[in-house]
Formats: sequence, C-alpha cells, structure tokens
Amino acid sequence: MVCFTSLLSVAALSVVGVSGAPGNLTQGLERMRQLRRDLTTRGVASPGEGDFDGVFYSYFTAGTSTTTFTNIAGGQYEIQWDGSGDFVAGQGQNPGSTSAEITFSSTMEPAADAEVILSVYGWSENPLVEYYINEFNNNGQFDLTFEGTQKGSVTSDGSAYNIFIHEQVNQPSITGTATFNQYISVRESERTSGTVTVANHVAAWASLGMDLGTLNYQIVAVEGLSGSGQATVTVEI
Repeated sequence: MVCFTSLLSVAALSVVGVSGAPGNLTQGLERMRQLRRDLTTRGVASPGEGDFDGVFYSYFTAGTSTTTFTNIAGGQYEIQWDGSGDFVAGQGQNPGSTSAEITFSSTMEPAADAEVILSVYGWSENPLVEYYINEFNNNGQFDLTFEGTQKGSVTSDGSAYNIFIHEQVNQPSITGTATFNQYISVRESERTSGTVTVANHVAAWASLGMDLGTLNYQIVAVEGLSGSGQATVTVEI
C-alpha cells in the first residue's frame, strides 16, 4: 500500500526545490492536493464491518497473519496479506439478495503457493448457513471443499460449478461460535472477472435440499489461509 505520509513529504520537498519555476510549482501544489484527496477518500479498515462510501464492507481476520484491508471507493477495495491465519474481506451489500447479479473485476497477485480464493460470499440465518460461489482458487491451492460432500453441479455464467455441503462444528459465525452448514459452488474454469447470477446457485442448492434462510450480508470476498499476495477488487451489484 502507498505510504501517503512519505509521498506528501516528497511532494513538499519537490515544491521547495522548484520554487523559482512557476510551472513546476503549480504541478507540485496540485500533486499535494491530489495526495490529500486520495488520503481522505481511502480508508484502512480495522476488523469488523461497516459502510464506506455508501457500500457495505466486512473484514474478518484470525489475527495470526499480517493483513491490510483498504476501502478505496464504494465498490472497490484492496487487500494485502502475508503469513498463516484465516482472513476474509470484501465489499457488497447487507442484506444480500437471492436474485442478485453481481459483476466483479479483480487484479489477483498471490504467490504461486498462496492458499487464497475469490468468491461471492455470504451468510443466511434460520437456518444459519455460510455460502460460497467460488470463482478463483489460485489453481487449486485453496481446497475450499476439503472434507465436504459433493451433492451435484450447476451450469451458470459460462461454466459448470460443483456443489458441496460441509458441516462446520463450533466455528466462528455471524452469531458467535456455532455449528452450521457451508453451501459451496466451485467454478471449474476459474476466473478473476465476470458476472455471478446468484439465483442459479440458490435454485440448484434448494433442489438438493440445501435451503437458505434470511440473507445477511453478501460480498465479493478474498479469503486466505497462508502465503502472501495482494488483490484489488471492484464490485458492481
């Protein structure tokens, strides 16, 4: 992430050094103004959730890896990570929608062995369900379906997705430590941009007896377990 304090200092020094050149002075002052605008419109978030520029964001970390989550604008964020320990971060909406068509684009730059994924991710209540529509898993480095049971498949948005269910026992959730199911759709041809038609997955899950309850938040999320890297994600809902 850019260190704005350092950049402001450099810009200030540049202005002092070219005080005799009106054109350069104007450019230097404008650069300083732009840096200040950038600083006020970006927000490095602490773990938790909230609203930034009219868009919901959520940022969870187990605290054992080094992560920096930055809201750039409404619908855009970046995440940097290094080490081992689960984190999930992203932007989207709260509550989510079973009929949402979510368009996203991203620049994913993980290390080759990094366990990291990019998914439409969210929760429902009554029943409590954690769900993933997984788009990118770094060439299989992150096995989201570990110990899950394959239930079927669905074709949507240009690819087949394999559907899994997995029970999480006494794990963190939006209601505290709980036992709940994960519903997981994993895209066969991974991608870093496109549109996700959520309704297709919800219908496929329901046909397999995997019903959602009342939707809580729904975000396009980067999640990692180990390794290092960075990503910039833009979301349209």
